[in-house]
Amino acid sequence: MTSFIVRLLVNGFALWVATRIVDGVTISSDSTSSEILTLLVVALIFGLVNAFIKPVVQLLSLPLLILTLGLFTLIVNALMFWLTSWIADGLDVPFHVDSFFWAAVLGALVVSFVSWVLNLLLPN
Repeated sequence: MTSFIVRLLVNGFALWVATRIVDGVTISSDSTSSEILTLLVVALIFGLVNAFIKPVVQLLSLPLLILTLGLFTLIVNALMFWLTSWIADGLDVPFHVDSFFWAAVLGALVVSFVSWVLNLLLPN
């Protein structure tokens, strides 16, 4: 359970960094507490999308992953990031990714990099 909470907080922080760095990735909230709650909800959605949908998409896109020597993973990550925004929009969570390509790709790269750095720094 502790691992789940730590992973949720890491994803939330990485998403917060993405909203600050990438134009087109936004959270519209009126207070700090609602922004934190929104980030935690989006981190939960993002974690569920990555846990359940991403493996299926990677399996179906395996030929493209092999053909591009893994570079297609960037597109899969962007798709998962954009899908998180779409689900959040459907649940009336104020998280939005403007465009599939630039905002989603850059946002997914930022989230992946920040998560990677934080997972290196935190003990297992």
